Amino acid sequence: MSAMPRNICLPRALDATGFRLLNDWQRDLPVVSRPFAQIGAAVGVTEDEVIAAYRRFIDDGLVSRVGAVFAPRRLGASALAALAAPRERLEEVAARVSREPAINHNYQREHAYNLWFVVTAASPEHLRGVVAGIERDTGCAVIVLPLEEEFHIDLGFDLKAGAQGRRHVCHAHDARIASVPGAVPMESACALPALERELITALQAGLPLVAEPFAALGARAGLTEGMTMELIERWLADGLIRRLGVVVRHHELGLEANAMCVWNVPDEIVSELGRRLAAEPAVTLCYRRRRALPGWPYNLFCMIHGSARNEVRAARDELAGRLGLDAYPHDVLFSCRRFKQTGACYLPAREGAHV
Repeated sequence: MSAMPRNICLPRALDATGFRLLNDWQRDLPVVSRPFAQIGAAVGVTEDEVIAAYRRFIDDGLVSRVGAVFAPRRLGASALAALAAPRERLEEVAARVSREPAINHNYQREHAYNLWFVVTAASPEHLRGVVAGIERDTGCAVIVLPLEEEFHIDLGFDLKAGAQGRRHVCHAHDARIASVPGAVPMESACALPALERELITALQAGLPLVAEPFAALGARAGLTEGMTMELIERWLADGLIRRLGVVVRHHELGLEANAMCVWNVPDEIVSELGRRLAAEPAVTLCYRRRRALPGWPYNLFCMIHGSARNEVRAARDELAGRLGLDAYPHDVLFSCRRFKQTGACYLPAREGAHV
């Protein structure tokens, strides 16, 4: 078995097998009747031991869920948003934002816009309603920054790597250097066939940690195991599901520093520079977002994660210098507090549903 990486501050009780269970199945979870048995065979433990380990990882906060990460713009509506909370009211405002079920990430960052959160909803109208409610209740104006082009999004963290090469490589297609096809209309989430909608609603919370998870998941949506696996495989193939596997919580696994790095790049070259930036191993997320003038002029974003602030800053400065990015207006927003981090919930459970 390979040694544990020195740059990640993993729990002392985590052995090499536990590390593999966390790291190696962040994507490509087997879509078979008994996936945990197949994983166990690969690492040399029993099916029951795999299930128990994943339950323990969730209980310990190392893992958010074992399940699907859906592609942005392909299901419902989503946007990054921010506001400038008065310092003395930050916790009050953050608590109001975090109470909203449509908010799945909520972070304090070092900037005049000091509270950053992700809104996911079943429709653009719902998203606008969530933002309006936050503005009404807090008295803080919210800037909304919809995704316009993605270059590299949510393919998992390689826990073996340093900040110079943190993310997993995508096996199915190279999303680092290619943006997705045109967006599916956001209203399509509400027009999904009823059974597919029920399955997506159930899958948002993660796979049941049982011997036959697809059978149990399908039962929640009124589907057979075979139909459930067929739909999930189809969604993986067409990109609706970005990855299926272990969704780790990077802060608890020692990646305590992260920075959102932004630039104001001319529109005619932002796509080219975005693809080049996304190809950098240190970059864990990379995308183009709409500006919110006059307060937010930046349109090119990337995230860099690491075990320490100086490690992240060095990686950012090195790649920005090499790519010539700092010829354009730029900023670096380090995260300083996490108020909420959960999986996205695009489709709320319907009353009387199986979940």
